[in-house]
Amino acid sequence: MARTSALLILILLTTACRERPEKAAPLPEAAVDNPVEIDYAKGFAAHTDASGVTYLTVSDPWPEASREYKYALVPRGKLAAITLPADTFDAIIPVPVERLVLTSTTHVPSLVALRATESLVGFPGLDYISSPEVRQRIDAGAVRELGANEQLNTELVLEAAPEVVVGFGISDAPGSYRGVREAGIPVIYNGDWMETNPLGKAEWIKFFGLLLGSLPEAQQYFEEVEAAYQEARELAAKASTRPTVLSGALYRDVWYLPGGESWAAAFLEDAHAEYLYADTPGSGSLSLSLEAVLEKGVDAEFWISPSQYTSYSEMASDNPHYEQFRAFRERRIFGYASNRGSGGGLLYFEIGPNRPDWVLKDLIHHLHPGLLPGYEPVFFKPLAP
Repeated sequence: MARTSALLILILLTTACRERPEKAAPLPEAAVDNPVEIDYAKGFAAHTDASGVTYLTVSDPWPEASREYKYALVPRGKLAAITLPADTFDAIIPVPVERLVLTSTTHVPSLVALRATESLVGFPGLDYISSPEVRQRIDAGAVRELGANEQLNTELVLEAAPEVVVGFGISDAPGSYRGVREAGIPVIYNGDWMETNPLGKAEWIKFFGLLLGSLPEAQQYFEEVEAAYQEARELAAKASTRPTVLSGALYRDVWYLPGGESWAAAFLEDAHAEYLYADTPGSGSLSLSLEAVLEKGVDAEFWISPSQYTSYSEMASDNPHYEQFRAFRERRIFGYASNRGSGGGLLYFEIGPNRPDWVLKDLIHHLHPGLLPGYEPVFFKPLAP
């Protein structure tokens, strides 16, 4: 069951078949006075006008989103003096937000980085949160359990009394958000999971910086991550070899692996590796037969992300055909499934989007031994015997 769940998560996190969203009406002219610098993320943009109001647009919260979502972030001290047309925005939100609900573990590291964990008052699926700071608040009863996955229990949300719910959707906005909005609690959508550029995902910390009144801190944090990522990428480019890499594993009779335009494929390119499916279109998952993967990948030098497998014996027991692959025989398979939080959540999915520099360094460490002497991998570890 655990392997099934993680495979589905992987498919959802890499799926991003997009249709260009319908353009919303332009924001007020004054809103373009001070654009927030966004260099990699494609899914959101923001501008602040002379009065201090920030106009935030989320353009791609889920695949085939039919429109953009617009929000006005109004400084608390100016709420009484500023009048905005409510029907122009999906929500008008006083900032900085002091009490919020999150719905994805990938959002938690941003609160930790911005030292704003005290703002979190509720989450659906508390067991999956791994952050020690947030777990202390959970144990103290300061963060409420609100349901399962992204399906919120409206009554429990009302009891938590957040000022805003940060939501996400896989194919559309979950119906449970409707009750929250009808109760007068703004819902703002976060589409970080739709980004295919590793730095694009990480740049969504600026989204939280805008909500929490800590944009300078968010910008500084991202700049540090960006610099570390670029430094690692430049180091990888100096490697004398470009090893071939296979990915994914079988689920029932289908082998799922990242498409050539996916987040995972981007990491392998930046790690100076030759991902065998780098030339395939799409940012979602490929669905192939064992025979097709054997034909192309049997001699791959490395195998990265073999679903939730943590040992060679487990793989061989599930399917003896795995033993035909060179990477299996030479023990060059590295996965993320052995590194879990206290509640069983996979740290790769929770923290990896926020720290792409760590993901890239892990891959460089394994694919190019010696380039990062003394480095201790964070997510990707060798499989056990």
